[in-house]
Amino acid sequence: MSTITFDDFMKVDIRIGTIIEVEDFPEARKPAYKLKIDFGPEIGVKKSSAQITVHYTPADLKSRQVAAVVNFPPRQIGPFMSEVLTLGFADDDGAVVLIGIDKPCPNGSRMH
Repeated sequence: MSTITFDDFMKVDIRIGTIIEVEDFPEARKPAYKLKIDFGPEIGVKKSSAQITVHYTPADLKSRQVAAVVNFPPRQIGPFMSEVLTLGFADDDGAVVLIGIDKPCPNGSRMH
């Protein structure tokens, strides 16, 4: 494991947003959803491809708040441009479990 400085960590802009739209992403190499996430007026609505189909249905995800890195460059994933990285951890089988918050926060709130 390599170490980073606190200043390095502060360069990563992690924000809370609310999923407003979920679509299947059949063109993805691994099962995934296309998400539209509202990060509030400063950042707006951004798109993300997320391999979270094992534990979540579109109905589970709609209106859910998620954490995402919002300052990576956009990444082309097949025909879809992913603008943010939605964050989660792998379970024992390698399936992604989203990072959650236990109380609602304003969209666009930055991680401290």
